[in-house]
Amino acid sequence: MVARNKKARRDYVVLDTWEAGLVLKGTEVKSIRAGKVAFHDAHARAEAGEVWLHNLHVSPYEHGNRWNHDETRPRKLLLHRDEIHRMVSRAEEKGLALVPLDVYFRRGRARITLGLCRGRKHRDRREELKRRTMQREAERAMKERG
Repeated sequence: MVARNKKARRDYVVLDTWEAGLVLKGTEVKSIRAGKVAFHDAHARAEAGEVWLHNLHVSPYEHGNRWNHDETRPRKLLLHRDEIHRMVSRAEEKGLALVPLDVYFRRGRARITLGLCRGRKHRDRREELKRRTMQREAERAMKERG
């Protein structure tokens, strides 16, 4: 795991996930391996039968010189055609978005986990916090008892 989008799991309810490959330029790979990735406002969009990742910030590689890349350029995602159709048909529902959750390497290739997400309301976040607190307290009580 190179980077994880913690805010996405807090601010959204993840309904479904897909794994996709990333089309990267040379210095981007080295920068991602160094963990220089930021997910601020990153999202995926389908355009002309392809899925593109927008606003994923990959910092320039320190030793890249003039061959460095643009930090927030749109990056193409590698998915099967039927996955794209399934993803787009579900994402067209009102209030759903394709949000990147994780960036990692598998067998030397950069991968990203995309989540089909629905935004959480403020009260939902509070309920989730209460539920987690109660769960933690119950586990502590069981541990002390046993």
